[in-house]
Amino acid sequence: MTEHEHHLYRTLYQVARLINSSLDTDEVLNAIVAETAQAMRAKACAIRLLSSDGTRLFMSATFGLSDGYLRKGPIEVAKSTIDQHVLEGKPVIIEDAQTDDRFQYPAKIRAEGIGSMLVVPLLARERIIGVMRVYTTESRQFSEEEVEFLTAIANLGGLALENARLYQALKADYESFSNFHYRLFDM
Repeated sequence: MTEHEHHLYRTLYQVARLINSSLDTDEVLNAIVAETAQAMRAKACAIRLLSSDGTRLFMSATFGLSDGYLRKGPIEVAKSTIDQHVLEGKPVIIEDAQTDDRFQYPAKIRAEGIGSMLVVPLLARERIIGVMRVYTTESRQFSEEEVEFLTAIANLGGLALENARLYQALKADYESFSNFHYRLFDM
């Protein structure tokens, strides 16, 4: 096992531990993107979540991207063939982001200095709920191990989101029950 592969596995372990130790979604997702970018020796990493109507992807967590790039707005799925493929469950590798014409905001990609990108689906309960992207400054081919690593991390991110959703639902049910219980005995 190479040093890089060893670092990927250690990061996978650290992310799994973090997900098991916190229900703070923002904290978990921000740690995931930071750890992932560093493990993959990348410029940046981001998680975008799919809107309820499935037409847009909104930024949820980022590491390493400029404010100017982040202000570009949501991704409209109809204008991004890359995200259309990823939302069908297929990882997409863009080796030369500077010349690829499948982006909704190609000028922003060039201005940000993004050389290549790996994009994978974000799953929760067998349903795609968004995408996870890794950005590099140089044109780069991603190994099969890196694609598998990012896919595993994205699945853990989806699990974290699902855990937080279930926790919030359980908490709301408990509060509703408690309020009903108190009203019942106040009569």
